[in-house]
Amino acid sequence: MSVHPQAIVDPSAVLANDVEVGPWSYIGPGVEIDSGTVIHSHVVIKGPTRIGKNNRIFQFSSVGEDCQDKKYQGELTRLEIGDNNVIRENCTIHRGTIQDEGVTRIGSNNLLMAYVHVAHDCVVGDNIILANNATLAGHVHVGDHAILGGGTMVHQFCHIGVHSMCAGGSIVLRDVPAYIMASGQSADAHGLNSEGLKRRGFSKEALLELKRAYKVIFRQGLTLAQAIEALTPVAQNVPEVSVLLDSLKDSQRGIIR
Repeated sequence: MSVHPQAIVDPSAVLANDVEVGPWSYIGPGVEIDSGTVIHSHVVIKGPTRIGKNNRIFQFSSVGEDCQDKKYQGELTRLEIGDNNVIRENCTIHRGTIQDEGVTRIGSNNLLMAYVHVAHDCVVGDNIILANNATLAGHVHVGDHAILGGGTMVHQFCHIGVHSMCAGGSIVLRDVPAYIMASGQSADAHGLNSEGLKRRGFSKEALLELKRAYKVIFRQGLTLAQAIEALTPVAQNVPEVSVLLDSLKDSQRGIIR
């Protein structure tokens, strides 16, 4: 373990032998950090927080702090971060609340660019990019491989579907279904994230079926229930459409249209 002499590490914190902690960083009680993780200078990490392997957390980030929910009264809640994440300068990530599951979760292989905010009880999946100043309000869920452009703001309780993309400056007030391109204030659907899907190896046949499904949902004037009914037979034979259909069925706030 390489802890700079000017860093402060609470005696109860549990750090793997090869964790690096830079000068003027603070690691508080109840923090666990696994092997290969590097904490740069001027980082504050408070617990209960568990951070996995091979993460890099850059200067002036605040990780595991009490949340900003006015209902929070100091209850014991947690933050869990997976492996291989890059958390850039001035990010803020808060622990959960007992009004939800009491935990904020960030998966693995994610890039959180500078000034990103992840609020209490958020669930961030794997292989996600949150560009500079992206802001997640409380209880937001972000699916695997999603990309949020710079300055994107997501309203509390919204779900961002897998493989979706929100353009920079978007204000997301309702759920973004899987695979969808969204932009605007408030955000609307603007087609499939076709380039992203191609880069991730989606077949031509799957892309064709998803484009057809997109038209059913967004171009035919159907209610959400009618669109789900129309797509159900297709989803039984096309797994990618089944994922899209599930994101519609699971929506609690309604989807962007």
